[in-house]
Amino acid sequence: MAQQIMVPGATGIGIKCKDGVVLGNDRRATWGYTVTNKSTRKVFKITEHIGMACYGLIGDFQILVKILRAQANLYLLDAGDRISTRSMGKMVSNYLYSRKMAPLFTNLVVAGMDVGGPELYTLDAIGSLMPDDYGTTGTGMLLSIGILEAEYKPGMTTAAGEKLVEKAIRNSISRDVMSGNGIDILTITKDGSKEKYLEVNELGE
Repeated sequence: MAQQIMVPGATGIGIKCKDGVVLGNDRRATWGYTVTNKSTRKVFKITEHIGMACYGLIGDFQILVKILRAQANLYLLDAGDRISTRSMGKMVSNYLYSRKMAPLFTNLVVAGMDVGGPELYTLDAIGSLMPDDYGTTGTGMLLSIGILEAEYKPGMTTAAGEKLVEKAIRNSISRDVMSGNGIDILTITKDGSKEKYLEVNELGE
């Protein structure tokens, strides 16, 4: 009898701002109806100017992050310049598509700040590459997309973007039992990246 795959939840969000991008995600890891960990990172800095918010099997997106960091370093050594967000998105897309017969169980939001401005892409498990102004993934997606749709403005600053990402994730956490236990936010501008952690004290946490 085949083992059933239980995909942990998430509320991964990324938005483009006029001066950079903001990515966020919760910290809860689940297996079925059990919370297995309360401090799981699901948003990652790939380079100083590119980040990724993840949903899916934890081991799958963790190994993907390691591969992408290594590939970004190899690109820097080979080309003598940092990889662009668009090139990183295509690299992720090609890798996921190459494994479509044995896919990684993960959906992603890849965003970064390039010389020409901010870029953002969403990807599914087989590498569909979709550019957008904002993206969300995970079990909290339907709860967070409405807030982004209503309140996102293309010219907003990263400071306003951080507040919007926090609001969307907090709203999802209050209704999605598979998301929770804190929020990680990664903000990327032309000057580099900064990370912060927000505690969530509600629903018995």
